[in-house]
Amino acid sequence: MSDIVPSTAARAFVALQHVLPQHGISRLIHAAARSQTPWFKNLLISNFVKGFKPDLSDALVSDPLAFESFNAFFTRALKPDARPLPVDPLELACPVDGTVSEIGRIDDDRVLQAKGRHYTLDALLASRREWVERFRGGHFATIYLAPYNYHRIHMAMAGTLRDAWYVPGRLFSVNRVTADGVANLFARNERIACFFEGEGIEHALLLIGALNVGSMETVWHGEVAPRRPRRLTRLDIERGGKPFAAARGEEMGRFNMGSTVILLFPKDTIEWAPHLATGRIVRMGETIGRRIHG
Repeated sequence: MSDIVPSTAARAFVALQHVLPQHGISRLIHAAARSQTPWFKNLLISNFVKGFKPDLSDALVSDPLAFESFNAFFTRALKPDARPLPVDPLELACPVDGTVSEIGRIDDDRVLQAKGRHYTLDALLASRREWVERFRGGHFATIYLAPYNYHRIHMAMAGTLRDAWYVPGRLFSVNRVTADGVANLFARNERIACFFEGEGIEHALLLIGALNVGSMETVWHGEVAPRRPRRLTRLDIERGGKPFAAARGEEMGRFNMGSTVILLFPKDTIEWAPHLATGRIVRMGETIGRRIHG
């Protein structure tokens, strides 16, 4: 068990999430964030900017009230040159702006969630055994996107989509307090799991839903969640006989509120950059690791 004793407020916050109608709340947020009523969307955006102070200097459109809805503002695009990719083609590009929650090696099939807490690959990948075995003993990185971060998700390396699943689940918050307090958090929350093959390496990128984040999408499937019925669903991996693929740095999806991404790589295929550690702030496009050729 963790040797960190959570505060009363932290315990109360975690306990409250267990009884909240998580999906109902997220549906209300979903509708409100897409309202194009000028006074209402401007109120939402203005209060958000005042409270979270997002950096808009690298946004393609820097006037927050110029967006048609709060969601359009929240998922704003960046200027074309805002996130240069690594020069070395063997280096992995960070897929998002955010903060490293945990990073390292997968202990057989156990992935570190927070100090004293682990979850299994089998639970995370919804018992897709062929992929569990590929990533057993491999490498993982969990990156948290705060509300003020840029919320589009990009490819860490080039890849062709080989498998993709919508996995139903809860919508607990994914902040540090909840990660410390809710067992198997990332394996319990609703998520999208995308499995790629490229440059001779297979890898996975998982989009983890969260409280107020009932909406997740990919560039290939559009909005995957929310969905009804909420059941395990295999997503298309090609269209018109052509497989979905993307180059390093290309957009592959987005959160329509803040959440978490998890990267998985097989054993001995990559090495993480030595400067990465829990709490490290990262930006999309920066080097987070390097492919190993052997």
